[in-house]
Amino acid sequence: MDAVRANLGGRKVQLCGLAQYVNLIGITIGYTITASISMVAVKRSNCFHKHGHHVKCNISNYPYMIIFACIQIILSQIPNFHKLSWLSVLAAVMSFAYSSIGLGLSIAKVAGGGHARTSLTGTAVGVDVTPAQKVWKSFQAIGNIAFAYAFSTVLIEIQDTIKSSPPENKAMKRASFVGILITTLFYVLCGSVGYAAFGDDAPGNFLTGFGFYEPFWLIDFANVCIAVHLIGAYQVFSQPVFSFVEKNCHQKWPETKFITREHAINIPFFGVYYLNSFRLVWRTVYVIVTAVVAMIFPFFNDFLGLIGAASFWPLTVYFPVEMYIARTRMRKFSLPWTWLNILSFACLIVSLVAAAGSIEGLVNSLKKYKPFQSVQ
Repeated sequence: MDAVRANLGGRKVQLCGLAQYVNLIGITIGYTITASISMVAVKRSNCFHKHGHHVKCNISNYPYMIIFACIQIILSQIPNFHKLSWLSVLAAVMSFAYSSIGLGLSIAKVAGGGHARTSLTGTAVGVDVTPAQKVWKSFQAIGNIAFAYAFSTVLIEIQDTIKSSPPENKAMKRASFVGILITTLFYVLCGSVGYAAFGDDAPGNFLTGFGFYEPFWLIDFANVCIAVHLIGAYQVFSQPVFSFVEKNCHQKWPETKFITREHAINIPFFGVYYLNSFRLVWRTVYVIVTAVVAMIFPFFNDFLGLIGAASFWPLTVYFPVEMYIARTRMRKFSLPWTWLNILSFACLIVSLVAAAGSIEGLVNSLKKYKPFQSVQ
């Protein structure tokens, strides 16, 4: 938002802020859903291994959402981004681990001679889905792909924590390039090899949807990695929300001791921790609210697709393009200006169709869903 204020100003600052913070909140809700599914998957994997694959092994997500929320309440008391480097490294390692495991298991399944039903166009109309379902699910898939690149919402905040030597923008440019390259490589490999392994019956998440049952211990480990990764990722995406609210409250009520006073607490083996009453209450309430919303809407692919659709165009395309045009003082209707606006418009269409597909999926899921009675 600060970058938009510096380069564009006006009402676009408020629009960017609204898009950014709504998206960050949505991502933390999505991570709560996903982490609980992975935790449940560990329990179900052990159940399948013990009792056989024919057993349903239905387990409720809600206790695991509560466990995840309790962990986040503790971690959310980390004062700021500067204290999160170890958590970010751990999350990155976990992400690499479970992606590699999923990819390896898919390759093993393909090499094992399985004959999954595949085609260039995916699920067959009239066999697997109706024509309408085919369209809606395709739109939803676009949203899921867009969600994979949600890092743009915290890009500037992360850059602010980097030391000035080498320059932050150069370090972030290199980090973004490497990160996007590796992420894209893994996503494309997991998507293509996963489809080769499971074909039209591929689950939404082949580590939690039980495309694999054995080796159960490896699947357990992969799902633990997912949960640990999301524990860290939740904090990375929630810290800007925490900071925004706390900064504004400090500015609005600078004399209120509940908001400003820090209480020094000596913690053995840790040192002095400064407890702020407002930070404790506000961050705890935030985590609880996101957990409750996740319990009400525990739909993995639909929810992630909607978040991806909502964030992709404004935060990943529109505002960066507009800032670039403003900074370079690009002449209107010049060739670069025209192509950048065509790109922006095309991405807007992508976001709209992805949002439509995800909303349709949510509506259908809600029709047959009873809140607080969901099981995997």
